[in-house]
Amino acid sequence: MTMLTAHDPLTGQHRMGYRAAREKEITVTVRAAAAAQRGWASLTPGQRSRRLLRLADRVEDRAEEYASALRAGTGKPWAEARGEVTGGADVLRFYAGASRTESSPAAGRRMADRESWVRWEPLGVVAAIIPWNYPLMMAIWRLGPALAVGNTVVLKPAETTPDTALLLREDAAELLGEDVLCVVSGDRRTGALLVDSDVDAVAFTGSTVGGLDVAYRSGLRPVSLELGGNCAALVLPDAPAYTFASLAAASVFNAGQSCAAPARVITLPENHGIVVEGLAREMSRKVAGIDFGPLNNADQTARYDRILTASRAGIRHIGRTEAGPEGEGGYWRPSVVLADLPEDDPAVVEEVFGPLLTVQRARDLGHAVELANGVPQALSASVWSSNVSSALTLAGELDAGEAWVNCHLDQTPELPHGGRKSSGHGTDLSALALAEYQRPKTVTVCLD
Repeated sequence: MTMLTAHDPLTGQHRMGYRAAREKEITVTVRAAAAAQRGWASLTPGQRSRRLLRLADRVEDRAEEYASALRAGTGKPWAEARGEVTGGADVLRFYAGASRTESSPAAGRRMADRESWVRWEPLGVVAAIIPWNYPLMMAIWRLGPALAVGNTVVLKPAETTPDTALLLREDAAELLGEDVLCVVSGDRRTGALLVDSDVDAVAFTGSTVGGLDVAYRSGLRPVSLELGGNCAALVLPDAPAYTFASLAAASVFNAGQSCAAPARVITLPENHGIVVEGLAREMSRKVAGIDFGPLNNADQTARYDRILTASRAGIRHIGRTEAGPEGEGGYWRPSVVLADLPEDDPAVVEEVFGPLLTVQRARDLGHAVELANGVPQALSASVWSSNVSSALTLAGELDAGEAWVNCHLDQTPELPHGGRKSSGHGTDLSALALAEYQRPKTVTVCLD
């Protein structure tokens, strides 16, 4: 028996212990999900839709309980925790409707005396392995489209944040059906055992290293991977006046623990000093303990400290922490701006995943794009310029799955989100994500 310990990020103190799921429990759970899948898939899209809508209502009805569970595991400010609950319910509602509007290609007469059509069928049991930065939202990004099209889901939450997954399982059992959504809590070994089990597909959100292991273990089964970010923000000399405040707010949201958060600001020679000064000013106004919460766990804090210590930045601007008595001993780190860094600096090439911005000076626009595209990750990026035409051109040159102009981190369920290169493959959000959890079957009938 392997016992795990979860700590309160606000204080660093022990908050709960629980047993990690292992082979026997995972086997039983996956079999239960497989048995439930047949009945769930037999429902019409409209029937599944109505159940998902009821689940969305329940999440909102228990919003304070879900927000409290989020805060227990992540230390998020109340506003961020409540926002994640509201956003999660919105995603559920989106997929409840989107799954009823699917279209099939190549239906009708495509050969003489033959009638053909395409059936879209669920994959079966989907293992959804999610990280600790958005425990509820990332779960719903995966289970929303998977459930909507007839799969069942075995959800494996992060070791430090099992709380909201357990609440969701409780509500789903009542409103969707027993074992339509299952949960196995545990550590990385639990996740590996789940991937090795008889699940039909895997949806993984996490690190690049973790994604590579999942891809290897999954073999020929369908895999959807949303991995690291380390996102660039190109700030041009004619950037809008609100650029620095917007980048600062986006970079400390969720304490910077967002894969799509801005991390690497890239300037031109003529505005480099102004950008460093502006970001330092705005980041200094973002106070840990007031404007954003702590890092999630001791390992992440140690990693953050290692990267910051190893950085060869010539300029460092460090913000403030005012966590109060509640935060003594917690995983608090202030906002940071690093400038005058070499291109191979650890804070540039590694995803820091904290309230930190680096600022690099490019020689010209071509070099700026080269710097933006010069790291292994390719999830998201942004361009900041008053000339929307040129900004759109630059956005098209960025190697990223999502690009913003004069904003960053703006997302909605209707628009797809996914990475390239070491940021993974597959699609979250939008109707396109429904295809991640289905497979087409062509049916042709001889009319002779």
